[in-house]
Amino acid sequence: MRALPGPPCEGFPLTSSSASSLSARPHALAAYGWDEYWAAEFAPYAAEGLLPGRVVRVDRGQCDVMTEDGVIRADTAFVTPHDPLRVICTGDWAAVEAAGNPRYVKAYLPRRTAFVRSTSSQRSEGQILAANVDHAVIAVSLAGEPDLGRIERFLALAWESGAQPLVVLTKADLVPDPDTLAYLVRDVETTAPGVQVLAVSSHTGEGTDVLAAIVSGGTSVLLGTSGAGKSTLANALLGEDVMDVQATREVDGKGRHTTTTRNLLALPGGGVLIDTPGLRGVGLFDAEAGVGQVFSEIEDHAADCRFHDCAHESEPGCAVLAAVADGSLPERRLESYRKLLRENQRIVAKTDARLRAELHRDWRLKAAQGRANYAAKRGGRA
Repeated sequence: MRALPGPPCEGFPLTSSSASSLSARPHALAAYGWDEYWAAEFAPYAAEGLLPGRVVRVDRGQCDVMTEDGVIRADTAFVTPHDPLRVICTGDWAAVEAAGNPRYVKAYLPRRTAFVRSTSSQRSEGQILAANVDHAVIAVSLAGEPDLGRIERFLALAWESGAQPLVVLTKADLVPDPDTLAYLVRDVETTAPGVQVLAVSSHTGEGTDVLAAIVSGGTSVLLGTSGAGKSTLANALLGEDVMDVQATREVDGKGRHTTTTRNLLALPGGGVLIDTPGLRGVGLFDAEAGVGQVFSEIEDHAADCRFHDCAHESEPGCAVLAAVADGSLPERRLESYRKLLRENQRIVAKTDARLRAELHRDWRLKAAQGRANYAAKRGGRA
């Protein structure tokens, strides 16, 4: 679980008057996830006279915070550090000034979970998309063939965040044949071991009641590419057209960004939903544990390899390669596993000098081996 700390805070004694005031606050914010845990975490800030609230939207140095007095606009100047993973984001629980113009967010509480992706394959910074999330709902459109590799990427980030992932196959009404739909669900289930896969249609209502029951407990973040039907799905869960919806292109089923900011919305059946803009890139960011969870069957096979550091390339006694050979492990899964591990390793190496040196040494050894093999084929001497 990735639990990113909030800004450092100093403890303050909690007076009896502030304690009694704090005890009443969870009721006003219960619909947004306030509970005894957050009340205890907020106690030092209550002693300072600050108000608790949940960040429902962040935009250019300001944020909307839901407090017991309703939504207020607050400045984030005090919680904008140089570390991009420590900036305030949608889903955070904040400590806000009780009065003032403008009003400031003075701090935010330590996060239970955080959904983080890499900003670019050429940079080592991470971007935090949502905080304190219980369910990561990955929306995949059935308007075209599901991209299994992209689903695996989303799943790796979701597992790494500490949230429970759920794959929702949207636009199920576009697949009228029940057998074809069942096949697509099974195919994605194979890609997502230990994850529930649900086919839904916002137009016919198929599966939306099951999804609503799942997200009614806790905080859920809605993820996916543009055109995946996230905003339509959010409207179905909200019971009204809150999010704008745009048509997708018929040529490739892709859409434009309907949602441009991350918004936290209370659901009528309980729980809250964070809707996010469509993600063009899904870069990993220090997500080795998440990758291992996505490809758990490969790591189970790896436990039986002859060598504990087996790379599953050509080593003798490799149980993973044996599983590929006998058909129990699809070769596509192994290739995707290797690809995601390499990508994650490159990201981590950019901030880890020791790992960077180890990778450089491995690359030099592989290059030397390649030159030796080439020389042998040409009849030369390695």
